[in-house]
Amino acid sequence: MTEFLTTRELASLLRIKERKVYDLAGDGSLPVRRVTGKLLFPRAEIERWIESRGAKLHDGAARPQPALERPLVIAGGHDPLLEWALRESRSGIAAFLDGALDGLERAAQGGCIAAGLHIPEDHGEEWNVQTVARRFAGEPVVLIEWATRTRGLMFRDGPGRLIEKLSDASGLRFQSRQPEAGSELVLSLLLEREGMDARDLNRVEGVERSETDLAMAVADARADIGLGIQASARQFQLRFTPLIVERFDLLVWRKSYFDPPFQRLMQFCSSIAFRRRAQAIGGYDISGHGSVRFNAE
Repeated sequence: MTEFLTTRELASLLRIKERKVYDLAGDGSLPVRRVTGKLLFPRAEIERWIESRGAKLHDGAARPQPALERPLVIAGGHDPLLEWALRESRSGIAAFLDGALDGLERAAQGGCIAAGLHIPEDHGEEWNVQTVARRFAGEPVVLIEWATRTRGLMFRDGPGRLIEKLSDASGLRFQSRQPEAGSELVLSLLLEREGMDARDLNRVEGVERSETDLAMAVADARADIGLGIQASARQFQLRFTPLIVERFDLLVWRKSYFDPPFQRLMQFCSSIAFRRRAQAIGGYDISGHGSVRFNAE
């Protein structure tokens, strides 16, 4: 493929008349170069332009708005294995892991190339797919499995302390996460299963914004108990009662999936080092890693 497209080639690609290409180039809507009196269109910029959302051209073809480059960031739910892999892979992708709902919104607004999600659906029988299908219908996104994680109650050891379900935490100081965290959605689901609601928990003041910070709060006795993942409980040598297995997926902007930074991350995740890390920290099943869970039309 050549680096530049001619007017005719671009018209064929967009399925519009050449006259319309001239009009778009003339009003500045299209990325274009003028060379010795000819219009040439840089292929890479045109591809980004095509992938952006748009209104309609006057002759009925899709008219994307000028593309905005998405920042090289993965947002969404906090995951220690993902955080580690981003560093170790040297992908160049930054992490802003401030909650699954936060990541969902940032993805919709173009604020990241991918978002980690663990949103329960159908009473915890399914995860993420329906939410993504509703929010990103017609968008160029793909949902791929990162891992399944065991989530449950983490607490310090103590005399006679036996905690097998949420109702056993009655009276104990419960550490919450931020409202945007997927774990708060999971907590609501688990409370409903036991016929409880949030008022039945003795929540401490303030929230912790990551799985690691939650475990640290319990280990430091700033709270007695919290709902976290097994990997973080093991890191801080806390007792752990498993309650649910959740699927953590990555919602990825399709173009970004094929770009070198994300491919570098995925290539690293096929390594022995990645598998050993997942096994060492515990609470993960990566057998489905990379499986496509949703692919938008």
